[in-house]
This record gives sequence, structure tokens and C-alpha cells, in this order.
Amino acid sequence: MTSLVAVSSHLPGTVPVDALKESLGLDDQQVRRFTRLYGLNRICRAPDQREAELLLAAAGKLEGLAGMEDRIRYVIRAKGLRTTAPYPISPLHEVRDALGLRDAKTFAVADHGCATGLLAIDVAGMLLEADGDPDGLALVLAGDKTLTPFSQWVADVSIMGEATAAVLVGPGGGRDRMLGYAARLHGREDGLIDLVGDLAKEAVRIYQDALAEVVAAALEEAGITVADIDLVLPHNVNRVSWTVAAKNLGIPGDKIYLGNIEATGHSFCADPFINYQSARERGLLKPGDHYLMTSAGLGQSFAAMVFQH
Repeated sequence: MTSLVAVSSHLPGTVPVDALKESLGLDDQQVRRFTRLYGLNRICRAPDQREAELLLAAAGKLEGLAGMEDRIRYVIRAKGLRTTAPYPISPLHEVRDALGLRDAKTFAVADHGCATGLLAIDVAGMLLEADGDPDGLALVLAGDKTLTPFSQWVADVSIMGEATAAVLVGPGGGRDRMLGYAARLHGREDGLIDLVGDLAKEAVRIYQDALAEVVAAALEEAGITVADIDLVLPHNVNRVSWTVAAKNLGIPGDKIYLGNIEATGHSFCADPFINYQSARERGLLKPGDHYLMTSAGLGQSFAAMVFQH
């Protein structure tokens, strides 16, 4: 059974939303919407750090990684964006080599947008199970650089941050066991993902129902109901979307951890894992608790994953 062996994150320095007004082309009304309504206050940005450095900073804090390098069978990059560095630069291989993991099979997964982090956990678990080695581990790396205007914000939805996360995944264990996973893509045949015009209207129309559908599917696989969920660790898109989702899912608002939205911005695939670490540090997870990680990404991708702490 797939389990989270350890989780760490790196939160670089932040800038206030209004400091991004000129670079993002925001007007005063948009700034007010992001800050007062959506709950975004400061955004993690690291202009002086390359993507490899950000990922390495998260992996370097991973409890238990040092001394277990020979047990790492896979290094998996969860990419919210397909392209995160110009060819032939490979941040993933830089991190792998810096950590001394040259013998690990190394690859990236993408095309689920910001839901790719949960996909990577599922892929890691399946590979480790197929290997049949109870001591094998996989290292999943999540988070992206905002190198282009397209990657810096989702128009009138969220502003992207550059926080990163690292996760050690194991094939078993008694803590943080994955009980259920569901993912759905509602993409277009032409491959367009940018939220403009009719695409934006369609995204708004299906969002809450699509999210509810994957949550229900993950809970069914886990053999529990919404009433059994002790905590939700979401992607940090904005406060409004989760206020609506709480009512739609029938989950009390105080069970959805939103503490990082105002402090980090939406950091691609890394959000649920950053929220996991924050929840643990604040004592919000007790042994035996069921918690739900959820994400949605451009291209109309939705995912939910159920764990038992």
C-alpha cells in the first residue's frame, strides 16, 4: 500500500500582490479582488533561484533522505507546466545528481496541470509495488518556476507562487497510507487550456461538479464517506472557490486547511504537500485521522487522494 514516508517543503521569500500589479498587468479592481475576496496577500517568488535550486532546497529538508540514497529507486518530477527550463537544461537531473541518486530511474509526469502532484504519488506507488521491494522508495518533486507571463497567474483566478515540495513515497508502512485516488480530465480535443473566453466560462460551469465527482470516487475507493474526513488539504487556488466547494461537498469549512493561501499563493503541484506539512506542524492531524488532498489544473484536470494518518 502506497504511503508518504516523509514530506518537506521550501517557501522562498514573498512579495505582496500589489507589487506584481505592473508585471502582471493588473488594474486596481483586480488587485482588490485577489486580496480582499480571494484571500491572496503575499506570493512566494525567488527571482535569484533557479528551479533546480528551489527543488533541491525542498529535498534537502526531507527527513530520512540522507543515508537512504541507495533505497531510492525512482526520482519523479511532478510538473504543473510541460516546459520549465530551456533545452538542454534539466532541473530534475541537476537535483538527482546533487542528491547522489544517479542510480535511480528518473522521469517527469505532466499534463494533469496542478493535479499532477497527486498523479506522481500514484505512479510512484504503482512502480514500487510492481518492484516488490519492501525497502524501495521514490522521491517526488513538485513546484515550478514562473518564467513566463502565462505561468505567473491564471487570469482572475489565482496568482502563482514558486514554493516547492519533496515527498518520499514508500510501498507500505503504518503512517499516511493512501486509501483511494481518482483523477479525471475534461480537456478539449484541440488541446487548448488557457482560461479565456468560452474556455473560462466552461471551466467555471463544470468546476464544482467535476471536483465533487473525483472526491466522491476517491472516497468510494477508500471505503469511507465525507463524514469520515477529518481534514482537507487543497490546492491554494483562492478562498472563494473553497468556500463554495465546502458547501457543495458537505464538508464544514473549518475542516478545509486554507492557512497558506494568503502566505504563498498557488504553487502549482506543491500546494497539498505544503499544506500537509503545515497541518502536521500545527498538530491538526492525529493518528488514525482521514485526510483528503485535492487539486485541479489547467486543461480541466481534477484529482483527489485519501490518506489515513
